[in-house]
Amino acid sequence: MGTVIALPRGRPLTRRDLDRMPDDGHRYELVDGTLIVTPAPSPRHQAASAALFLLLAANCPAELRVLYAPLDVAIDELTVLQPDLLVARKSDFTARDLPMAPLLAVEILSPSTRRVDLHLKRARFEAAGCPSYWVVDPDEPSVTVWQLQGGEYVEVAHVVGTEQVDLDAPYPLTICPADLVD
Repeated sequence: MGTVIALPRGRPLTRRDLDRMPDDGHRYELVDGTLIVTPAPSPRHQAASAALFLLLAANCPAELRVLYAPLDVAIDELTVLQPDLLVARKSDFTARDLPMAPLLAVEILSPSTRRVDLHLKRARFEAAGCPSYWVVDPDEPSVTVWQLQGGEYVEVAHVVGTEQVDLDAPYPLTICPADLVD
């Protein structure tokens, strides 16, 4: 039988509450004090994540770091997110987490996370000032790229299948969605 966690009543959850969650294969995140729990990703999701990680890592400048979930991005005490992939300055990480928005947050869509990734998490990264937010749909396959302009995300690219896009943020990179899936 699994461990039972007693959640507080009558107040938003905090980072401290999040630290008490079990290590059970689920992803636990906080958005404005509300707990979001998602199941472990599928092999297709992980394959797309791995392919994009390798592409990002191969082109990453020395002062930046590419990492993949699970890794906490602590926007504030009530919002702790775990993007599937992120790029941030090496100097911005602590021994525990990334205590600010990354330069790039990437989400790989799954049926169970589609709405959260496209709306909730995108809005939180936008509000936190994350300069770039990408969403990869491994089923289509497609990549959608938003850049922060004037404090709001603007879609700057949407490529499907064998189409390619040349990006310059967070650093120069060419992406083809078909290359991210097998």
